[in-house]
Amino acid sequence: MARVQLPRGTFDVLGDDALARAELERTARRVLEAAGYERIETPAFEATELFARGVGTSTDVVQKEMYTLSEGDGSITFRPEGTAPVCRAYAEHGMHKRPQPVKLWYLGPFFRRERPQAGRFRQFTQVGAEAIGSEDPAVDAESILLLHELLSALGVGGARLRIGSLGTPVTRAAYSEALAAHLRAHEGELAEEVRARIDLNPLRAFDSDHPGTKRVMESAPRLLDRLTPEDAEHFATVRELLDAADVDHEVDPTLVRGLDYYTRTVFEFSSAALGAQSGVGGGGRYDGLLEQIGAPGAPGMGWAAGIERMLLAAAPPAVAPLPLDLYVAYTGIEHRTQAFAMAAAARRSGETVRLELGGRSLKGQLKAADRAGARYVAILGDDGVALKDLESGEQRTVEAQTVLHHIRAGFEAL
Repeated sequence: MARVQLPRGTFDVLGDDALARAELERTARRVLEAAGYERIETPAFEATELFARGVGTSTDVVQKEMYTLSEGDGSITFRPEGTAPVCRAYAEHGMHKRPQPVKLWYLGPFFRRERPQAGRFRQFTQVGAEAIGSEDPAVDAESILLLHELLSALGVGGARLRIGSLGTPVTRAAYSEALAAHLRAHEGELAEEVRARIDLNPLRAFDSDHPGTKRVMESAPRLLDRLTPEDAEHFATVRELLDAADVDHEVDPTLVRGLDYYTRTVFEFSSAALGAQSGVGGGGRYDGLLEQIGAPGAPGMGWAAGIERMLLAAAPPAVAPLPLDLYVAYTGIEHRTQAFAMAAAARRSGETVRLELGGRSLKGQLKAADRAGARYVAILGDDGVALKDLESGEQRTVEAQTVLHHIRAGFEAL
């Protein structure tokens, strides 16, 4: 019979990988909560309309990458990104009544039907941060700074920050018309997929790797040259604040993001450690997103970064399993109940404890305790309890009720 396998583009997390991910989550919590961001968890699936209206019908995400199920008269979609759900929660729970901006962070699984590759899967994990309720450029700069701090804390190698501005929706719409005209003038040189979306989303042409398209885009007009004075000042302030925080960055007038809700500041971190597909994380401002999903308007700024991508680019984390204080072994089945009670009592007292569960011989139990890194082994037998210090090799016969006193104080202190 053929072995059942995981679907392509999914993966199991175990062993050292699980420890590394747990360490990354602890680091993210430390960096983000120190800056006043609080944890939020949204459902794994939402109404499809949330993403169609929020992310944008012209995006690859909505057009071909979402996992959607019919439900009654509508449909639900497994979340492909985190910003629209957080904005939905902000509106649904009346967070506009709280002091603004409301700063939230999340970490969890997301789903996209795209071609799997190194560090990119159809089920993937992202950490993200959203600040909703303020259009201050300092919000943009702090958001970028926090992802910079997280990547630095993780030891992500060769990190490069590119930033740009998409202006307001009105500016972007006017620019899109000018860019579409440029693309039509060179239509025969473009990739087929770029030609197909000239009217739908011409800015995505900047993302194309097609040689002919890249040549055409070299002479394309730049949105940064068409910003309103207010948008240009906002962008300049963001850059000034990043300079003040010693965050190196470069302006990329061709930077676009794959989601339609972005306005003004956009940014992306990449890492040379990841090769050609170098993106680690990024985001931007989305001042019109809440209105797009039918909620009262509020400005927002945020980012998301892929856990798998960061771990690929980061230095191997110095993580280890919890130290094991006590391994409870026993010489025969008649001592199992007492061993179980001892392990339960030790755990209630705050010790890390493992109990023999595999039916091993005493020799096998001692080997298992050593492999697990236990400091002490309590051996329950006919002659009472033998407590062995695996570090020194010393062994003593003790009263069962004194085992915790011995392992806390050490043999020498008693």
